[in-house]
Parts: sequence; C-alpha cells; structure tokens
Amino acid sequence: MTIIDILRQKALVSMKAKDGVATTILRLAQSEVQAAEARLGTAISDADAVGVLKKLVKSNEETLAASAGDAEKTATLQREIDILSELIPKGLSVADIAAALAPVADAIKAAANDGQATGLAMKHLKSQGAQVNGTDVAAAVKTLR
Repeated sequence: MTIIDILRQKALVSMKAKDGVATTILRLAQSEVQAAEARLGTAISDADAVGVLKKLVKSNEETLAASAGDAEKTATLQREIDILSELIPKGLSVADIAAALAPVADAIKAAANDGQATGLAMKHLKSQGAQVNGTDVAAAVKTLR
C-alpha cells in the first residue's frame, strides 16, 4: 500500500469519525499530492509524496512558532503536525546510518573534507534505498571520521 493510498484511507476514516481537524489536514495533503502529480504530469512516487508531507509539516511548524500566543490555534497546529508525522516513514538513526556506512568507511575517512565525505555517504545510502535525513548523515560521518 502506497503512502497516497494510506493518506486516502485515513482521510476517509477521519470523515466517518467526523474529526474536522484530521479531515482538513488530510484533504489538504491529498490536494498537495494531486498538485504535485499535475505539475509532473504523472503519478508521483512514495518518496515524492513523503517530500510533500514533510513540506506541509515544516510549514505547520513555522506557523506554530509564529502563533505562540493563541492556545487553540497552537493545539490545532500541533495535532495537524502529529497526524502528518504519522504518515512519514521513520528514517534511520545516526547509529544505524553509521553501521550502514561501514562498507564505504575508508572512502569517507579519505575524503578531503566533511562535505565530500557526506556526499559519498549520501550517494551510498541512496543507492541502498535508505530514507535518511541529511543532518543525521552528517552526524554519522563525523562519528566515522
């Protein structure tokens, strides 16, 4: 089941449960995914859908920081962030990333600087199909160097 299918299923469940906040944010996420598909002219991959969801979470986090005074709005935004975060697959931890980089550890250590080392690490991890955060990869590279 793809992330888009899960998104549709959760939206349907929230509508049946008459959960206004969940329904609103899930419909927004669906429309953002459809807009991304329209821009590409084809169905988007799970990785692209995750990117759309991450962008929505980041947008809500920025709005949350800006509206710290309104308790009701803050609670709603936090709930929306929680709902969207459930749909985003969990990435590898720094320790797991460091372990996954063991085959290329020598090349990472031999790199001229941290930027090149991180680039090598990202290339290796992406070739393995790993879902990783760039800051976590940089932290793992620093532990290896």
